[in-house]
Amino acid sequence: MTADPPKYRPLERFWPYAEMPEQPTAAELAALDPALQEALFGARPRPFSITIVFPALDVPAFSRALEIARGSAEFRETGSGAGHRYRARFWSSDAAHLRDLFEIVGGAGGTEVLIDDRPVPYARELWLPLVWFLIPR
Repeated sequence: MTADPPKYRPLERFWPYAEMPEQPTAAELAALDPALQEALFGARPRPFSITIVFPALDVPAFSRALEIARGSAEFRETGSGAGHRYRARFWSSDAAHLRDLFEIVGGAGGTEVLIDDRPVPYARELWLPLVWFLIPR
């Protein structure tokens, strides 16, 4: 060792990572699962919604289904691999688009219908046909 003082003095705190903001961004908040968002921030008032959650399907109209789902009020992709799911939320004013999407993905075994983000008995058999009455003729 030399008696000379060091030419470089390290910081008292060493953090090799980029500085992260303390508050989440709007995009990060929008990507939260609805149940987690409700637990963290409380229930937000929003209109009645029906959400269709479906896996990737090997049907010819699947690209059309994704196009309809991306045009919904809220679209999200979750999971990976075999657990990859598409989640599309529709308001009651989008009943025609909801019906079009359900006609494509409704027959698949992995498709779920959620009423206000919750699984409800008879969602397919009762709630969807009731919303379809809102489609203007």
